[in-house]
Amino acid sequence: MIEKFCNYILSKMKKKMPEITDEQGEAILYGLQLLIGEAPKMILLFGISFILGFGLEMLFAYFALIPYKTVSGGFHLHTHLGCIIGSTVFYYGNVILSKLLVLDSIEKYVLVALSFVFGMLMISMYAPADTENVPIISKKERRQKKILSYITLTLTLGVSLIIQNQVYSNILIIGSIIQSLSITRIAYKLTNNKYGHEIYEKQLES
Repeated sequence: MIEKFCNYILSKMKKKMPEITDEQGEAILYGLQLLIGEAPKMILLFGISFILGFGLEMLFAYFALIPYKTVSGGFHLHTHLGCIIGSTVFYYGNVILSKLLVLDSIEKYVLVALSFVFGMLMISMYAPADTENVPIISKKERRQKKILSYITLTLTLGVSLIIQNQVYSNILIIGSIIQSLSITRIAYKLTNNKYGHEIYEKQLES
């Protein structure tokens, strides 16, 4: 549905601006799909969460986890509907579980320590986890994003220990665990994804 709508807009643009090349058209189409595809997701995440009374927690979960998600990567669902459903489950599940979970100081420190060790291992093995559509080929970029993944995970979990609000603290811990899981080979197999750089390397070998 969204893809057809974006193709329709692009065709109208090409009629008015015939100088648009095929390569430029692909870039425009990709941008349109991102822009239009994000709109319903934002409405579901923020609009409904404010109506239900936990909009601030949703905003915090969304923006606080962006740094770690951006540099570490993760699988992508193959349709806009799947992406919307996946994002909704990720953020709503995180916020709702964070509101329900009650940890004493010792339990919190243990969970953060386990999350940190697990996350560091996953980063060392898989980050940055790219996709077929957006492979990360450059060794320099891969090294930089891996280092940034270590840093952002450390900062995210560090803030979770300092922050006094237990719900916000839980959001950071649970979100970090889920994000670390999303870059694993098991997660990629379950969602029928492949690491883009591995495909590129195999093509060079053949």
